[in-house]
Amino acid sequence: MRTRGAPIDRLTQTWVRATGRTVHLDDCPWLDVPAGDPVRIGDEWLSREATRLRANTREGGGLLGSLSDLAGDGFDPAQLHPTIVDFYEHTTDWQLDVWSQWCPAALPFGWLLSLVFARRLQQLALPLRPLDVAHGMESRVVALRDDSGAQLGAAWLRTLRSTGQVVYSGWYGVAQLPAQSRRSLRVAFPLPNGSVTVFLRPSSDASGSLLLTSPLERFGADGAYLIVRDNSARASVRRVPLAEQFRVYVDDRGVLRTDHALNLWSIPALRFHYRMERRSSSA
Repeated sequence: MRTRGAPIDRLTQTWVRATGRTVHLDDCPWLDVPAGDPVRIGDEWLSREATRLRANTREGGGLLGSLSDLAGDGFDPAQLHPTIVDFYEHTTDWQLDVWSQWCPAALPFGWLLSLVFARRLQQLALPLRPLDVAHGMESRVVALRDDSGAQLGAAWLRTLRSTGQVVYSGWYGVAQLPAQSRRSLRVAFPLPNGSVTVFLRPSSDASGSLLLTSPLERFGADGAYLIVRDNSARASVRRVPLAEQFRVYVDDRGVLRTDHALNLWSIPALRFHYRMERRSSSA
């Protein structure tokens, strides 16, 4: 018998069902993303998603089969620095170092998230202290492809080098939202019987940097959503007040970096800085 999960998870799911909206996933394919097991997330959802999509699993590759999948009105990937394109299309060839800083006012939320959800589920284990990520992260990419070789999505699994703890277990791909004129980057983090899914609007600047923005907007637009799967065909969904922005850029020394800002409503909550470096051929 499938376990029902922890009481706090059931309470959260009840809240989403009571305050969100019910959608039929055939009518809203942009919300049809992997759901996690009620007990532990980690990477357990990946094999289930491969079976659901009738996909072939391939270790390695990129978060996107091609960054051109995001091309559309107002965004041309050809304007990006080539190193940024290489990172998204060959992510497994890169290693990451990361620094983090919480806003003091938001740190109690981080401790609560870690205590109640993250450590137990091995998902969204946001570092609480800069030393937590002092030794960097290990990064593993697993792509799911159909029989023609087209990439259906990719799992990006990140663990702390110091402890081996799973920090993020995410599903990456593209999606067309009903309120947007072009496709968005979709990142789903499986949770018990559902996910938190973020839709990021791509753009570029004059320096060739990539900007990814997840704002506070209306339902059907880019932003963050909590999704609870009621069954294989239906889900309960509500927006949540998380706003994010990523700036992926190459600095004046040729180093690939990312600045990531996460806000609760308009309150700065957490800041990440990533430095990405291509793995040596002997690594």
